[in-house]
Amino acid sequence: MRSPQQARAQASAITSGKAGQDPEVSPTAQLRTLFDRPRLSPGQRRIAQYLIEHIAEAAFLSITDLADRAGVSQPSVTRFASAVGFSGYPALRERLQSITLGTRSGGPAEEVRGNELQAAVDAEIENLENLRRDFADADRFIEVGRRLSASTPLTVLGLRISVSLAEYFAYAARRIHPDVRLVTLGGSVAYDALLQSREAGGSWVLAFSMPRHAQETLTAVRVARSAGLKVALITDLALGPIVDEADVTFATGTGSRLVFDSYAAPVVMCAALLQAMTDADPERTQARLDEYEHVADEHQFFLRD
Repeated sequence: MRSPQQARAQASAITSGKAGQDPEVSPTAQLRTLFDRPRLSPGQRRIAQYLIEHIAEAAFLSITDLADRAGVSQPSVTRFASAVGFSGYPALRERLQSITLGTRSGGPAEEVRGNELQAAVDAEIENLENLRRDFADADRFIEVGRRLSASTPLTVLGLRISVSLAEYFAYAARRIHPDVRLVTLGGSVAYDALLQSREAGGSWVLAFSMPRHAQETLTAVRVARSAGLKVALITDLALGPIVDEADVTFATGTGSRLVFDSYAAPVVMCAALLQAMTDADPERTQARLDEYEHVADEHQFFLRD
């Protein structure tokens, strides 16, 4: 993940006109840098993708025409311009025209459309490299895995877009832990589940919060804390109200190059936490895995190789 200092430096370069002027960098690459904002909504990313894929034409479109071509409303285009650091659409269009007209003839060939997918993979590789560096000091990770393993029941919370990560973790954790409770609905349903978990003797909740971060996730975390539960949080945030409420936070980058986020690094983090849980109680882990394999063979859960 970029540091705040790096983000501010990039923003400064963009607004001052220094970023994207290098004639040796293609317009597509310049736009990717310009639009590299993890907090863009899916609708805003559609606009960004349209501009990247049609820069030569799109740089001269009116706000009405751009909205029609991208399949969004005019206010959405205005909000997009603001989200990427401009005072409005006219300022953004001026920047797009500068990028388009500033490319020297005979320079590097424009990147093909398919390379947008390669850029998304490159961004995820960078997230994984950052996570690898974080794992160099694994003591805190191992300690949290031990605490999650000891919490019976263990509650796993993931709402809205974070449901998939919570389901993955809970599915695997049930193989090695006797009582895992998955919460994927907010509101009073989540409150009931959290309070019941605490009454049953649970001490920890593992919560997931991925962009766009849901207000109901923050509320549920606050309910968990008020009930006496500790909260371990997996998120892409380093700061913010949800982080402030958690007892321990593991922050890692998400892929934001495509319309919807990708989660390579958070999934690896889930698997690493599961590994820490298995190591915390190896005898219980082995006994439960052996029993599961026996049941799986008896009832033929899986296709035979």
